[in-house]
Amino acid sequence: MAENTQHKPVPAPAPPVPEAWVKTELARHPQRPYPMDYIEALFTDFNEIHGDRQFCDDAAMTAGMARFHGQAVLVVGNLKGRSLKERVHRKFGSPDPEGYRKALRAMRIAEKFGHPVFTFIDVAGAYPGLGAEERGQGEAIARNLLEMSRLRVPTIATITGEGGSGGALGLAVADRVLMLENAIYSVISPEGCASIMWKDASKKQQAAAALRYTATDVKMLGCVDDVIPEPEGGTHNDPALAMKLVDQSLEHHLRDLQKFSIDDLLAARYTKFRNIAQFYTTA
Repeated sequence: MAENTQHKPVPAPAPPVPEAWVKTELARHPQRPYPMDYIEALFTDFNEIHGDRQFCDDAAMTAGMARFHGQAVLVVGNLKGRSLKERVHRKFGSPDPEGYRKALRAMRIAEKFGHPVFTFIDVAGAYPGLGAEERGQGEAIARNLLEMSRLRVPTIATITGEGGSGGALGLAVADRVLMLENAIYSVISPEGCASIMWKDASKKQQAAAALRYTATDVKMLGCVDDVIPEPEGGTHNDPALAMKLVDQSLEHHLRDLQKFSIDDLLAARYTKFRNIAQFYTTA
């Protein structure tokens, strides 16, 4: 019998992983520092404020007075948790409307005393549960957008990991919006985008590339004001250095903001958010 000399087809090489997806995995790394890690490392005398004075105290959101380089400030951040039990308790870092109302209540206290506001964001989105919707999730986020846009104190928001949809934007209407180098900031998750566009969540890598939500892309669109570099391989590889870089950036931007009058800050804040991500096409 003649020997079969026909070669078997060589499988095509796997397509390269898009850079956007690599950064997505870094932004979601389980050992990446969370907002509370930054609050504990960069601020002193933290005194937490509890409750929204309407329904309950949301475990997925923290807010409190603290000191930053000796200056009295307010810090706000969503809480994710490390252990499975804590993550379930904090709804994996996705706040209910009570969380946004608590944050706004704390911001108004800070405004009353003239204290700058820092927010730290690492949230896939606001909690989508039935109870959250019944208690006004959309209204709570919209109220934060309005009130933060006219808050009469300097405000700085920092996206440390995942900045997802209105859940992130509810804490990110600020004079300076900063973003870590490997963070992402998007209207929807890549899995959600792929499910809508292609009816297939497995196309998440393709969606990540199309969404243009990496720090480089978002900075170019004008959605953030500055990108904070990270240690090689991500913040989880050298948390101490990451904290130092964030601290330096926050101090620089706060010092810069305090050179302006409140009225000038409000005018610049309004102009910035009115002009974010504009683009034009020609025939």
